[in-house]
Amino acid sequence: MKKLVAAVLALSTLPALAQLPAPLKQDVTTRVNGMYPWLDTVYKDLHAHPEIAFQEVRTAGKLAAEMRKLGFTVTEKVGKTGVVAVFRNGAGPTVMVRTELDGLPMEEKTGLPYASRAKATSDGRESFVTHSCGHDIHMAGWLGTARTLVELKNQWKGTLVFVGQPAEETVSGAKAMLDDGLFTRFPKPDYAFALHSWPLAHGTVGYNTGAVSSNSDAIEIVFKGRGGHGSAPDKSLDPITIAARFVVDVQTVVSREKDPKEFGVVTIGAIQGGTVGNIIPDSVQVRGTIRSYSPPVRAKLLEGVRRVANASAAMAGAPAPDVQLISGGAAIVNSDALVLKTEAVFKDAFGDANAQRMPAMTASEDFSQFVNAGVPSMFFFTGVYDPKTVEEAAREGGKPIAFNHSPFYAPVPEPSIKTAAQAMSLAVLNVLGR
Repeated sequence: MKKLVAAVLALSTLPALAQLPAPLKQDVTTRVNGMYPWLDTVYKDLHAHPEIAFQEVRTAGKLAAEMRKLGFTVTEKVGKTGVVAVFRNGAGPTVMVRTELDGLPMEEKTGLPYASRAKATSDGRESFVTHSCGHDIHMAGWLGTARTLVELKNQWKGTLVFVGQPAEETVSGAKAMLDDGLFTRFPKPDYAFALHSWPLAHGTVGYNTGAVSSNSDAIEIVFKGRGGHGSAPDKSLDPITIAARFVVDVQTVVSREKDPKEFGVVTIGAIQGGTVGNIIPDSVQVRGTIRSYSPPVRAKLLEGVRRVANASAAMAGAPAPDVQLISGGAAIVNSDALVLKTEAVFKDAFGDANAQRMPAMTASEDFSQFVNAGVPSMFFFTGVYDPKTVEEAAREGGKPIAFNHSPFYAPVPEPSIKTAAQAMSLAVLNVLGR
């Protein structure tokens, strides 16, 4: 509680830049507009050459090179493939800005002239790779913010810590960087910011106080049976039927045990077992994910999944399954005071209609690792689609727009990157010293 009070008091004494935003806003807009050709080139190169978690060697090298040109002191290979860039500009707050480096092991189907055809080895298999979560937009906005702040260095005092984090998609890169001394080898931030592209209209910014992402836990279960001939199931113990029972019954934990007003999801995304249709296998592997916001709901879902898995096997007289429930990312909980401080700037810069609070996303993010290390933080969202396209999709019978992780996810580059760079620059400037 003492730390929370201290953080709130510190925020209350921040320089009141939000009350004089007009000249700062114009300076930021002018600079981002002027540098856009550079950002466009970098963005399309990153988009065409994505790399998956902890393999982001080319990506990290490119960001490191660009940040050195801007005058940052850059350290590579933090948390295996992470980048940390520090810019000191006198006495003042230390502010961290994070971007993610990794893409996803999936094929892009946008048909864009700069579409990715890159491949990588993922889980022992060759796969296409693409930035279908928008991390390339984030990196371009990150670079644009860094350059804007350097060009405006006469307007602020403090230290910038720009972090290029690997392996966000596997919610493991933030921990890797912390374990490698992110907050001991480098200045620990007083405040931290991160953004995420979202299927909103470009030119818009979304944010909220409290939880803005979900807890995530992975499900890894092996149901055990006794193999045999498909024509004689009585001579075997069929693990496929056990797994099928579990997949159906586990949903009652969500629909009948969890408070219906609370968010909670259990999804089974993979079932692997057997080889051909007339052989009953010895075992079946089931893999899935659990998502929640609150700790009590998280605990209930974890207990429920384990209980139903064991009960499904017991009903068939089968051996107890191997059940692994693996903790992933914790929910990101924004600093209320920092959000309130930043909200005024966003509304002035983008207008009340384009800077609004939005519900928490159901996806997970390991930016929470930095927050939970004791750093007052704000995670927000920026739009990437043409406003008319978004409006049409919202109408009855309208064409749906591609969501993050879709092979068709295709942000409109220029306005999306400009919005990201402008919003992040203004948010950081609002907490730096004068």
